[in-house]
Amino acid sequence: MFRLWAKIFKDNRQLRDTVICDDSQDSRTHKIFHAMDEIVYQFDLGKPIWLDSTVQEFKRHDKVRFTQDNFIETIDFDYLEIHVIEED
Repeated sequence: MFRLWAKIFKDNRQLRDTVICDDSQDSRTHKIFHAMDEIVYQFDLGKPIWLDSTVQEFKRHDKVRFTQDNFIETIDFDYLEIHVIEED
């Protein structure tokens, strides 16, 4: 089971969160991108851009924050954080 936890924060307060579960046999990368598709759908957001620094942070910690720099449109929160909480 692969589970990814997504949280939206504003002013150091968590506004929303969701956990995406994936039991498929896809690669880890595909599971992450499928989970991101579900997250942006549930939170009604545009897809964030994976900058080089974002990718490196995610590889190191299995956790990353997407700030305004990662979005094309203006966001009404400080950041979206995703965190891998379980992997097969």
